[in-house]
Amino acid sequence: MFQLGKTIVSEEIIKKDFVCNLSACKGACCIDGEAGAPLEASEIQKLEEIYPIVEPYLRKEGIEAIKKQGTYIETTQDELETPLINGADCAYVVFDDKGIACCAIEEAYNQGVIDWKKPISCHLYPVRVQQYTEFAAVNYHKWEICDDACTLGKELQVPVYKFVKQALIRKFGEDWYMELEKVAEDYRK
Repeated sequence: MFQLGKTIVSEEIIKKDFVCNLSACKGACCIDGEAGAPLEASEIQKLEEIYPIVEPYLRKEGIEAIKKQGTYIETTQDELETPLINGADCAYVVFDDKGIACCAIEEAYNQGVIDWKKPISCHLYPVRVQQYTEFAAVNYHKWEICDDACTLGKELQVPVYKFVKQALIRKFGEDWYMELEKVAEDYRK
């Protein structure tokens, strides 16, 4: 681990390679697991604001889940997450013509109808950020459904931090990312 400003960063985001391989996993991270995508408090208002624009992109089941649970949920541990459809798929998931899970929010963003790509936790994946009082921990999250992404990343020689570059800049800023690159260059030599 190393420190960058008010973050403690796992060396795994430099050491590990990763490139999403959607043709292999079919977007499983959006439909597997037992919880919705983690949300930051600042994202709640944005979800409320964009929902009427995103709703036409959603599946019927997603709309029903959001109508029943809200655009977000608060867990018993006071954490914020996207709602799920029957305890499985994220309510914001849609499927393309190849059966690959996609984010309806990102689809709306890609079509230029909203200016918010998706929750930062989704954009950052496989990096997870845990906020503490004095600092944020920046870690690589290993999940077996992403084994094909690790294989592809290794083949293409793309470390995790480069794969999620735009998301890291969105979260921590350009200067923070440039510092991370310096550390990574020294580390990978």
